Amino acid sequence: MDKALQTMINNMPDKTGKKLEEWLQILHKESIEKHSVAVKFLKTEHGLTHGFANTIVTLSKELNESPEDLVVNQYKGKELLKPMYDLLISTVESFGSDVIVTPKKGSVSLIRKRQFALIKPATKSRIDLGLKLKDIDVQGRLENSGPFGTMCTHRIQLNNLTDVDAEVIEWLLMAYKKSV
Repeated sequence: MDKALQTMINNMPDKTGKKLEEWLQILHKESIEKHSVAVKFLKTEHGLTHGFANTIVTLSKELNESPEDLVVNQYKGKELLKPMYDLLISTVESFGSDVIVTPKKGSVSLIRKRQFALIKPATKSRIDLGLKLKDIDVQGRLENSGPFGTMCTHRIQLNNLTDVDAEVIEWLLMAYKKSV
């Protein structure tokens, strides 16, 4: 979980009057399917700001899905990318037993002591691999972070299995080593 989200969750009781778990129970009782309707409910019925309401609804959906479900849903309609994802995961897990694979709704975070990479099926034909490589210049296939913003410093676009080559593995390993 990123630092900003954790801070928001920690501040929730003071700012909203309830802990995240209490808000999740309220939402569960209402069993609202649509995201926007659930956000509106929390804002109008409980006076939450949009930021807190949206975060609570997003987390309620993520917590109801298993990590495996989250990954399966990311690759629906993008099944050709799944072998690339599997190769990236097996490669990173070979770096050490301290790698934590954390699926979210639209991406998978790779964490050691902190996040060092992010795997996101960007389109039906491309995975974006975000990396945290501070003090490394953009070069070759290593681009600016693009859509990852501050979550990562760099991005590598992967279009097929052969793109997960020695260069990509070297960048991944470097990000892993820097995350201590």
